[in-house]
Amino acid sequence: MAHRHHDHHDHSHRRGHGQRGTDIDWSEMASTLETQAELSAPVYEETMAWLAQQAPEPGLIVDVGSGPGVVSCRFAEAFPCARVLAVDGAEPLLERARARAVRQGVADRFDTLSGELPGVLDELPYPADLLWASHSLHHLADQRAALAAFADRLAPGGTLALLEGGLPSRFLPRDIGIGRPGLEARLDAVREEWFTRMRAELPGSVAETEDWPALLTSVGLRHTRTRSFLLDLPAPASDQARAHAAASLGRMRDVVADGLDANDRATLDRLLDPADPASVHHRPDVFVLSAHTVHTATRSA
Repeated sequence: MAHRHHDHHDHSHRRGHGQRGTDIDWSEMASTLETQAELSAPVYEETMAWLAQQAPEPGLIVDVGSGPGVVSCRFAEAFPCARVLAVDGAEPLLERARARAVRQGVADRFDTLSGELPGVLDELPYPADLLWASHSLHHLADQRAALAAFADRLAPGGTLALLEGGLPSRFLPRDIGIGRPGLEARLDAVREEWFTRMRAELPGSVAETEDWPALLTSVGLRHTRTRSFLLDLPAPASDQARAHAAASLGRMRDVVADGLDANDRATLDRLLDPADPASVHHRPDVFVLSAHTVHTATRSA
């Protein structure tokens, strides 16, 4: 699953957290994950500056569910004295992470670890000073137990940073001139139902109230903090932003089509058709707007 970039409840990447995903074309998926994470660079820059106030000189940073390593490498650049360990269940994504580290000149402080969460964390070389988990926890059946495992791998005084929640991305105005106004709001509602089913169908799934600071406290961490970061890329969209909008809407079409009426499916198909002047590939009103929420807590020194 990916840092991965991250739309609210964007689960289609399935970055190997607790599943092998052998039916996934990782080469194709890796490119999408990289594009998303690169587009969200302003969010990660702000997030890391905020984290630096809490973990000013981490010795080991662990990116749990790193995907192709875009954010892992950003951590290596933001914290030049730290070693960074990218952890994921998909080896093809970790191969790309290692290659990126070489290209960005941080390979001497960059390692990868392949395996399923949370058990693979038993193989950490030493406790983490900063453990980052972006949209990976909700893929694990027992989220409280996983948080406890994350907390156990922190060094005394170490920080756990959890990116979960936020707000869904928006790419279009409410009324786009085709179909019924409010399409993205209806997509969100159907996707939330899908997410609820996905969580319930995980083997051994445990329901939890998503009060992340309370959950962090329940596993023995303290000094919880929460902050949201805005990604605001106004219209007219860049080619990269358009590609992100098209990929995100395409994944939603694949996941939630059965929950939409015929009119909304037809509208979504037009938005995704590069030959249609009304598609996100051509229309001048495409933008990217989303909010990403990060929760942190520390282990007692």
